[in-house]
Amino acid sequence: MSHLKLFAAMVQWHGIKTLRKPGIARRVLFHGQRYVSSGTSEPFLSGSNSNYVEEMYYAWLENPQSVHKSWDLFFRNANAGQTYDPHLADQLERKASFLQSHGLAQTPGKAEKLVEDHLAVQSLIRAYQIRGHHVAQLDPLGILDADLDSFVPSDLITTIDKLGFYGLHESDLDKVFQLPTTTFIGGNENSLSLREIIKRLENTYCQQIGLEFMFINDVEQCQWIRQKFETPGVMKFTNEEKRTLLARLVRSMRFEDFLARKWSSEKRFGLEGCEVMIPALKTIIDKSSEMGIEYVIMGMPHRGRLNVLANVIRKELEQIFCQFDPKLEAADEGSGDVKYHLGMYHERINRATNKKITLSLMANPSHLEAVDPVVQGKTKAEQFYRGDTAGKKVMSILLHGDAAFAGQGVVYETFHLSDLPSYTTNGTIHVVVNNQIGFTTDPRMARSSPYPTDVARVVNAPIFHVNADDPEAVMYVCSVAAEWRNTFNKDVVVDLVCYRRRGHNEMDEPMFTQPLMYKQIHKQVPVLKKYADKLIADGTVTLQEFEEEIAKYDRICEEAYTRSKDNKILHIKHWLDSPWPGFFNVDGEPKSMSCPPTGISEDLLTHIGNVASSVPVKDFKIHAGLSRILRARLEMTKNRVVDWALAEYMAFGSFLKEGIHVRLSGQDVERGTFSHRHHVLHDQEVDKRTCVPMNHLWEQQAPYTVCNSSLSEYGVLGSRAFISQA
Repeated sequence: MSHLKLFAAMVQWHGIKTLRKPGIARRVLFHGQRYVSSGTSEPFLSGSNSNYVEEMYYAWLENPQSVHKSWDLFFRNANAGQTYDPHLADQLERKASFLQSHGLAQTPGKAEKLVEDHLAVQSLIRAYQIRGHHVAQLDPLGILDADLDSFVPSDLITTIDKLGFYGLHESDLDKVFQLPTTTFIGGNENSLSLREIIKRLENTYCQQIGLEFMFINDVEQCQWIRQKFETPGVMKFTNEEKRTLLARLVRSMRFEDFLARKWSSEKRFGLEGCEVMIPALKTIIDKSSEMGIEYVIMGMPHRGRLNVLANVIRKELEQIFCQFDPKLEAADEGSGDVKYHLGMYHERINRATNKKITLSLMANPSHLEAVDPVVQGKTKAEQFYRGDTAGKKVMSILLHGDAAFAGQGVVYETFHLSDLPSYTTNGTIHVVVNNQIGFTTDPRMARSSPYPTDVARVVNAPIFHVNADDPEAVMYVCSVAAEWRNTFNKDVVVDLVCYRRRGHNEMDEPMFTQPLMYKQIHKQVPVLKKYADKLIADGTVTLQEFEEEIAKYDRICEEAYTRSKDNKILHIKHWLDSPWPGFFNVDGEPKSMSCPPTGISEDLLTHIGNVASSVPVKDFKIHAGLSRILRARLEMTKNRVVDWALAEYMAFGSFLKEGIHVRLSGQDVERGTFSHRHHVLHDQEVDKRTCVPMNHLWEQQAPYTVCNSSLSEYGVLGSRAFISQA
């Protein structure tokens, strides 16, 4: 017997009865359950409505999740013989009323059309969630497509005639459709007209923010993102927040203007065209501090580094300005580096949260993305020494240029370390300064992928593209990115689609190679003026207040410039990205260092050798071949002889005795390439049960970490080599 026949038999068996009494509404009895319907219409489970119920039942049999949860509950109760549920009755009554209000209780064909139209609307909503970013207005210049493709997906309703793709027509625009659970565009409403559905989807997915997240295979994470961006009115700012944003934009832009006035012929790799990056970073730090982060470690390339040092890290301006003095002499050994490669470490109070925050900007050479694994290594070390196994106190932020992010392999290597148990830093926030050009190379010649950020898709990191000339959109995206990282402990990418007002550096002429782009850039109104005009127009600030904010920061810069003339000597201690208290005193001066004796007693060596030759865990079965290796190791210890593996064991063990954490990582290091090390033993009968004898040397010892790495060389080297910089 077919499923539908079974259902019909079930209905007949339990009984469908209609009570017809004057003044009493009809009640349909289904195994003792009562569902109220209109007194003038046919019973809910008889007539044409039964066709609709049968369709729902058939779909439910195929997949219970394909129907609304009320239908799911209804069919489950019917099958199980449950008793009357008034809440369920009310839900089903509303469904019956919905059918009748649309005139669909007349014929099976109309009920079928209702189902088809609702499925079409669900497909339309999903299309915007997946591909809306392709038509988002991301380029501040209005001349490029951020995804390098002018094609408009056919399933996005950019014109009325495209409704036909879904079997819908212009006459359907004012029909009301029930919203699926996979969207939040309704807010508190469960149904909207098709016209309103399209309008809200366009406002969410096709304006100044482009969202890529539907490739994520975790439903909870997708729902979280949908709610953050689809909920009506979610992107609202108070007047105080707008004023703070304006003040941060003033500092960002006037800093660059000041440098341009004072040192017009100097390279500084300014931030002009993406001044919004400064308030963006500060928003990420503010939100992260609010969620409990105490230490933020950052890495970035040249562009905007001086501005970040000045307005995010809060380095003294005079120490930055004196770097432009060619007569500045170094007080320490070494040749130093150019000012836009230098780093900084600073502890201060976060004004937004009134909590202490430590910020470290790592030094970086001209190899733009080389700093990525270095930052991850330092972050991992800080988390380890603070006992921050979940990444709730220490986090990393990486800034990238669009061409380097797409082109340099170490970016991919670093992403693939992001979720490995021994390498993860529990989520990194990546901010891409998308100039839409790489030095002189157009994006179409620089990458094969639609976006420079596509490499992040390999680890299911959501990607938020945003027009950098919309400061409020940028701030909201950055706030959500910080919340995402601290909620799910996963990487996230913020793509600031901007432009580069000058050439690759201030001495370069971009008109040689991008004449049309730079003609438009020369006409472009700076983002500070755009936003100030908007706030003045709506009364959030006055023109006088805006001008006073500019004058205030200009005065700060001038006073710092005057003080910088007194600095004749460069002190390296002012440019350390880690304090290293074991090497430098509180004033940053090197401590006098002496080499202590490094010898250890024979008894200690013997003890280490004996543990290295044993299995210090009970009921742990090792491989027979490994038993021979351990017996040979014990024999060497008795004979006071060592091979490479045993010597390594003794050296590491002596560090652990002194409380020094030892970390060994790389390809196949747990066993050793030549099957010589065997620092991790594997139980031959219990899957994934392991033993590390080195962690059983003494009750009070430092931990020993040994871990195989991904088949990466550059990335792992950077991560491990600089873990010591914590």
